[in-house]
Amino acid sequence: MALPMPTLADLQPLGPEIFVCGAAFALLMIDLFLSDARRGLTHFLALFILAAAAVLTARELGAETTWGFANLFVRDTIGDVLKITIYLVAAASFIYAKPYLQDRGLFKGEFYVLGLFSVLGMMLMVSAGSMLVLYLGLELLALSSYGLVAMDRDNPRCSEAAMKYFVLGSLASGLLLYGMSMIYGATGSLQLGEIHAAAASTGDRTLLLFGVVFMLVGIAFKFGAAPFHMWLPDTYHGAPTAITLFIGSAPKLAAFGMAYRLLEDGVGPLDAQWQDMVAWLAALSLVVGNLVALVQTNLKRMLAYSTISHVGFLFMGLAHGGPLGHGAAMFYAIAYALMSAAAFGAIILLSRKGHEAEEISDFRGLWARNPFQALLVMFVMASLAGVPPFLGFWAKLEVLLAALDAGLLWLAVVGVVCAVIGAFYYLRVMKAMFFDEPEGEGPKLHPDSHLRVLFAVNAVALLALGLFADTILHWVGLAFPV
Repeated sequence: MALPMPTLADLQPLGPEIFVCGAAFALLMIDLFLSDARRGLTHFLALFILAAAAVLTARELGAETTWGFANLFVRDTIGDVLKITIYLVAAASFIYAKPYLQDRGLFKGEFYVLGLFSVLGMMLMVSAGSMLVLYLGLELLALSSYGLVAMDRDNPRCSEAAMKYFVLGSLASGLLLYGMSMIYGATGSLQLGEIHAAAASTGDRTLLLFGVVFMLVGIAFKFGAAPFHMWLPDTYHGAPTAITLFIGSAPKLAAFGMAYRLLEDGVGPLDAQWQDMVAWLAALSLVVGNLVALVQTNLKRMLAYSTISHVGFLFMGLAHGGPLGHGAAMFYAIAYALMSAAAFGAIILLSRKGHEAEEISDFRGLWARNPFQALLVMFVMASLAGVPPFLGFWAKLEVLLAALDAGLLWLAVVGVVCAVIGAFYYLRVMKAMFFDEPEGEGPKLHPDSHLRVLFAVNAVALLALGLFADTILHWVGLAFPV
């Protein structure tokens, strides 16, 4: 069936997406005429584009849900809250990345153009009203991410990481598409609303359930949940740290948006079936992520495996299946994006030209050399470990309460035990900073003032937002009123 011609009413909900798309193409053209010495203009324009998109999105925050293009696209509070957080984290990633890329001769316009197209893909994912739009957004994000990981073309480790990411990402996309095709075959529609109605009324759900299984595999891969995590440690380790920071933070928000749209807006009536699958994925991610992270000495690989465990906590909220669980999962996704950006930002802060501060041993003696920065890194590690009153503690508490509310006592127990185990490898970083003797001259901070200020704001925000967690909970409450 042919779609009707778009009207102004169709275009209005897509205002931020149209702006970001047009601005990204404009930035691509402008950058062609800039010399390397004037590349800072590309950096400034990219930040301006994200700020302008945030203003366009915030103007409609809390407004009634609107639909566009024959219900292919939905503009609602859930999508708006996620988009605003995506803009914030992406802007922080750009600022973190600038001095790192400059030191290594990678400060190119392609980074910002691919970053903006990644943001556009995330925006489509969190506002999709159809599996078609969701998949288009997912592939736009994925293809841009593959290019970013491979930016350092002369580095064999980066090329290997990009190839693994591309091959395994293509496999996961194929499985997701296969699941979507089964759901289409069972319901006769790609529209999430129509799929929801058909799932509620159909008698034989065998084909639908097979589709949900394959779809969950695709979702788990994009999150990096066990046992579909094999791409994550190598990609995080092999990519330049600035790229790892970007792909390890904002896309988790988009992955939550994708999971919510598919599981709740799409196959919500099958929640009794997919909740059990999500719960087991959560438990497996918690166990695998925390146990393997214990033996890591490379900080980037440790943070990669800790990401798997954090995905387990996020899935714990999704397994609830109701507004309380989805709100807890969104809260966790927002908190984790901020914590992940700060964690990789700490690596960038101690890295410099010719030296990557990737090993835990690189943080030895930081307290003796720079007590203030050691304190900020401690804030980040404490929040990741879930120490009160930091933001990470409240995020873990919310998903644990959601699991208990859903009757998943066993999963909550697994979560608590794994949180205690996980605290050990974060404490190892603190021990290295406060008690170990430095190697050689000890850790040196990057001289860039913008980088230092951003890291300080990011780290202190984890404490401030923990003390005033109601700020984020209010946002989440707008999206998921209980």
